Amino acid sequence: MGVIDKFSLKGKCALVTGAARGLGKAMAVALAEAGANIAVADININEAEKSACEISRTGVETISIKTDATNYDSAEECVQKVIKKFEKIDILVNNAGIVRHVNAEDMPMKDWYDVINVNLNSVFIMSQIAGRAMIRQNQGTIINISSMSGIVSNTPQNQCSYNASKAGAIMLTKSLAGEWAKYNIRVNTIAPGYMNTELTKMFIDDEKNRDIVKRWMDFTPMKRVGLPDELGGLAVYLASEASSFVTGSVFVIDGGYTVW
Repeated sequence: MGVIDKFSLKGKCALVTGAARGLGKAMAVALAEAGANIAVADININEAEKSACEISRTGVETISIKTDATNYDSAEECVQKVIKKFEKIDILVNNAGIVRHVNAEDMPMKDWYDVINVNLNSVFIMSQIAGRAMIRQNQGTIINISSMSGIVSNTPQNQCSYNASKAGAIMLTKSLAGEWAKYNIRVNTIAPGYMNTELTKMFIDDEKNRDIVKRWMDFTPMKRVGLPDELGGLAVYLASEASSFVTGSVFVIDGGYTVW
């Protein structure tokens, strides 16, 4: 098999959570362009259906599934629907995430629990359920979307719950990679920096946040935020045979933010 052929995902099935828009949608599109059939899982089913329709134009099969990845029954139903449709699950991308910018001393416990639940607990829930299917198949790939915030503490905004949740996702990635390598399951994580998604664009474009965004760019050697499709190539690499000897690794895509 040639090098380029190793990147092909033809005949594979990928389940992407939080894929209705933003980073999740961009990675789902990239996986589809590499040949994978796509299950778009999102709590917003209307947006998920639209995204699945758009992705289907690449020529692959797609389905949309309303999923609350923090709810075990919902997550299990999602995985079963994928297996029923495609008879297997080759790739899981855990992308769902939220953030709260709140000072630690002022943070309501609900905010803390919400962030940990979406950013960490859902990663374990989806990975456990999909992982059981992958163990039966004796193969699979899991890609967790963490953050550079799991490696460094961001400034000037205070977001301790987000940072802690993403650090947890990184260690969970390493732990699952160690446990499941014997089942031919690889588990890796992409840790993005500041990316220009629909949610962050509203924050970045708000004039009152100008000084905060300037601080971000001052710390970023490339002096810009990333684009969602700049994660696509890495997602395809990690999902494909091109990365057959890669597991338990953290891939930071941050325009150089963490080099200092």
